[in-house]
Amino acid sequence: MQSIHDLVQSMGRDAKAAAAVLRRIDTAGKNAALESMARALEEDREKIFAANAADVAEAEKAGIPPAMIDRLTLTEARFSSMVDGVRHVATLPDPVGEVIWERSRPSGISIRKIREPLGVVAVVFESRPNVFIDTAALCLKAGNAIILRGGKEALGSNAALAAAAAKALERAGLPPKAVQFVQVRDHEAVAELVRATGLVDVAIPRGGERLIRAMCEAALVPVLKHYKGVCHIYVDDKADLAMALSILDNAKVQRPSACNAAECLLVHEKLAPLFLPMVKAWAKDKGVALHDDGAGVEYLSLDLNVAMVAGYREAIDYINANSSGHSDCIVTEDKARAAEFLRDVDSACVYHNASTRFTDGAEFGMGAEIGISTDKLHARGPMGLEELTTYKYAVTGDGALRS
Repeated sequence: MQSIHDLVQSMGRDAKAAAAVLRRIDTAGKNAALESMARALEEDREKIFAANAADVAEAEKAGIPPAMIDRLTLTEARFSSMVDGVRHVATLPDPVGEVIWERSRPSGISIRKIREPLGVVAVVFESRPNVFIDTAALCLKAGNAIILRGGKEALGSNAALAAAAAKALERAGLPPKAVQFVQVRDHEAVAELVRATGLVDVAIPRGGERLIRAMCEAALVPVLKHYKGVCHIYVDDKADLAMALSILDNAKVQRPSACNAAECLLVHEKLAPLFLPMVKAWAKDKGVALHDDGAGVEYLSLDLNVAMVAGYREAIDYINANSSGHSDCIVTEDKARAAEFLRDVDSACVYHNASTRFTDGAEFGMGAEIGISTDKLHARGPMGLEELTTYKYAVTGDGALRS
């Protein structure tokens, strides 16, 4: 029986070979493969939904929390969005080969900084089956091969999606091994992936903080991290209160299990007598539980921490101390305060008078995203096609020699 180490190494070699082919495929070829993938998903729709229904039933039987069940469930809307996302990625500009800058030097050399694929990307994710296709589509358009390892709760769903992806690639004349799925429940597979130096170029975790920390501790390859989303809404004393309540409602209630949902409300202390009764009435109506001791907590549910601050500078300090660096918002009509907030809050995405729920690759015009990085190297915030590339320097001369 093949060991997990040997399995991952074999997949890595296949992915590396596939990546060498993908880097030579032009934009038209990649777009044709994406259209083939969208059609294959539509053809296999019934199989995919049946597999997902079985996964959801098993998860409910195992007592998995509602937030995880929600992420696991593939609804009609999510399936359509997933297929549309693949087709949208095909319409996006191809980043590979883009000349970022070019210059000539007195020494006689000419230099071009050019985008190119990362190579082999390993993505480890939990629950959400749409992550499989989103990441596969983005990696394919950016010229990367991908190895995916999903959570055990979505094994059937991911296997069905993997079969559709392999069929699509083969039809398009591309290596089926450009998209691979690790169908192994053992956590050892994750450790092997992030230690596959020379085969895996970068690993991207999409899941809870426990998964991310475990991957980072085991990793020998670079890991792009997406830690928890502790997102704040600060309501300034110069805010439009109707707008503030509307933004809070969208950020907390629309999809509380999302990483860009608000987890903490900060209120200017001058507003407390007027605004807090409005918040309490809203919370009662929407079933939101309010807390006053949850600084730095990612609830992923209809729970919200509430704290008072003396002003916008204290709000900035509070956020920088308790935020996860994901998405944070100020609601105010004072443009000078908003400018300071946008400058001084050290998060990947900062907002003025807009819901944190916009932190999303599709909403940012990137197409389907591969994740939202709270790292600072080499990508931060929603990760689209450009974030799935690196660059090289192409240097030319005419017998140039360094003196």
